[in-house]
Amino acid sequence: MADHARPARFPGRWQRLWRHACCDESDARRLLPADAQQRLADHVRLSESRHGGEIRVCVEASLPLGDVWRGVHPRERALAVFAQLSVWDTERNNGVLIYLLLADRAIEIVADRGLRRAVPAAEWQRIVQLLSEALSAAHPEEGLHQAIDTVSALLNEHFPPDPHWPAHNELPDRPIVR
Repeated sequence: MADHARPARFPGRWQRLWRHACCDESDARRLLPADAQQRLADHVRLSESRHGGEIRVCVEASLPLGDVWRGVHPRERALAVFAQLSVWDTERNNGVLIYLLLADRAIEIVADRGLRRAVPAAEWQRIVQLLSEALSAAHPEEGLHQAIDTVSALLNEHFPPDPHWPAHNELPDRPIVR
């Protein structure tokens, strides 16, 4: 039975390798040019002034080919980026990463434990679906703005501004595009 399973997975691995080999940072920068990145950074900054959370956006064109060969899933990569960008290290455990992996056409939202406990998985999936629709319609910037607004509303609901909690920007607002 294992012999029958191997050929079905093997072409998928090669196709995925090819997609990742053909997608590079220039594809991510075409999706979000510098002016769009600045508008998104401004949007995140304004959003964070209305609640006690932190939002990061990361758009990666592809994974290193070794990761693709090992079968690293987009969710695994998003969790690694969540850690690399220190989104997990906010004082109130309320950071959120909006992650796009272009070669896999994958969207992941990773919320730190302070917010993850309070928001049902279906709500995160709804945000992913809305962003996916915007990307399919060739409106990536608008989709990311909408995702930021929706995450911001959740953060405002669960972590509203607190006069006793010092307001400071713990993480950079500019999207990571690579």
